Amino acid sequence: MKHVVKVIIPAYNEELSIGKVLADIPRDIVDEIIVADNGSTDETARIASQNGATVVAEMQRGYGHACLRGIDYIKSKDKKPDVIVFLDGDYSDHPEEMSLLLKPIIEDGCDMVIGSRTKGNSEKGALLPQAVLGNALATSLIKLLYGQEFTDLGPFRAIKYDKLLELDMKDKTYGWTVEMQIKAAKKKYKCAEVPVSYRKRIGKSKVTGTLGGSLKAGYKILWTIFKYLGSTAG
Repeated sequence: MKHVVKVIIPAYNEELSIGKVLADIPRDIVDEIIVADNGSTDETARIASQNGATVVAEMQRGYGHACLRGIDYIKSKDKKPDVIVFLDGDYSDHPEEMSLLLKPIIEDGCDMVIGSRTKGNSEKGALLPQAVLGNALATSLIKLLYGQEFTDLGPFRAIKYDKLLELDMKDKTYGWTVEMQIKAAKKKYKCAEVPVSYRKRIGKSKVTGTLGGSLKAGYKILWTIFKYLGSTAG
């Protein structure tokens, strides 16, 4: 039985890359691509629409805001997916590797699969030092505090739709990915990681590309890790 797969791509001013991302998504395994345009001031929305994506607007800036908008759109439709794939719009991920993330869900019954950049082949300079250190610290804390082993907080990930809704995601900004992994660990979801390729993004990163962005992201990730410690909320 074919699984219904929908893709959510949060995007802010990615006119140079969004067309490439959409072109590389394997359409034979994806039922719909939703680009959550996070208040772009360039041609991101137009290019995404021209390349076959459903574009939804979220003017409130923030990675989590955009992802939640994509989820709300899916909730509003009659046909619900089996799996949601999250993917960045900057062309740093390799969309053609999507089947690698889906395989453990479809064949092994996993609830969530993280595309691990640290286990895969990363282009030199693609993962900045602050991202490498931040990932190592965050995943070490998750293992220590929540008992779940991850090697990455990578944005390229797949999760069963019903399990995603159970997580009741709340974060609006930089803590989105780590919140998902912590809540999955607390709920004892069957999680897996697969190695994925990673390359230098097109354009400058809004997060790790600046000192301010890196500090804000690092603080929010650590705050989120400790926020759910001892909480009964999944």
